[in-house]
Amino acid sequence: MRKILTVIVIFGAFLFPQTAFAKIGVGVGLGKVQIDEELSPGGIYKLPTLPVLNTGDQDGDYEVTVTYLSDQSEFQPPVEWFTFGPQKFPLSAGGSQNVEVSLTLPVDARPGDYFAFLEAHPVAKAEGVTIGVAAATKLNFTVKPAGVLGAAVERLRSLLENNAPASYIIIAVVGGVLTLSLLVVVGRKYLAVQIRIKSKSTRDKES
Repeated sequence: MRKILTVIVIFGAFLFPQTAFAKIGVGVGLGKVQIDEELSPGGIYKLPTLPVLNTGDQDGDYEVTVTYLSDQSEFQPPVEWFTFGPQKFPLSAGGSQNVEVSLTLPVDARPGDYFAFLEAHPVAKAEGVTIGVAAATKLNFTVKPAGVLGAAVERLRSLLENNAPASYIIIAVVGGVLTLSLLVVVGRKYLAVQIRIKSKSTRDKES
């Protein structure tokens, strides 16, 4: 059974008299994401789906982001490396949302060990208001050394795999067009050579 990490903060009547004893809560359905294989710079990786739960009794808007430990020894993967689908979403009380997570490593990603939290939390509706409720999944991965050429090849491979089968269909169509074009060019040259040979042969007979 997957672990559910839940954090609930209860705001009393002295803060919000009109919603006394209302609970605002959030949980995530993954305890930890540990990627054992070393990842290649330039690669695009789909991480496990992150279930986000509204464990409170109020409807609200939620979002997923990336956070870190202030004193961690591992590298911090930049937020720009991650894509969440969706990143922001509404949740009814007791509702849940599955969030797709992908990790895109740049071709110049620094080799080494990385750590981050995939954090879910409610979105404050009023400007300047902070809601201290969050739940997070730990993420660990290692980036292996790779040259520029190797990273470029890995990026191309990842793009093809993540966009299959459409990517392979496009490659097949482009390959077919290039092959046909090559055959036309070769055919024209062959016909031109045959015509010249035939013309020369005809002139030789006449002379």
